[in-house]
Amino acid sequence: MSDQQRWAEPTDHRKQVMRFEISLSPDRAAQCLGAVAVVVLLATPARAQYVGREQDITDLRLGQRVQVDDGTCPAGQVKEVLGSRMSEAGIVRTTTCVPRFGPKKK
Repeated sequence: MSDQQRWAEPTDHRKQVMRFEISLSPDRAAQCLGAVAVVVLLATPARAQYVGREQDITDLRLGQRVQVDDGTCPAGQVKEVLGSRMSEAGIVRTTTCVPRFGPKKK
């Protein structure tokens, strides 16, 4: 059979099946599972601190959020104090009312 005849023959693509297999050793599988667990734990948001009075916040760090339950916000909301930026005098606090999640903390 010549090369031209071989190329002219129709091929049945349905018979061609691509298969691949991923094999992991138990140690490698454990490492992958551990890495996924670390990513999931780091991706979950941290819970904010709750205090009863804004005066109870002594050392607010940059980016730290503290929720203050002093009754100054409307029903269903709580005051959130955020260490928003650095100034020459220290960390600037910003306060906003945010929705309360979960039961009231004491």
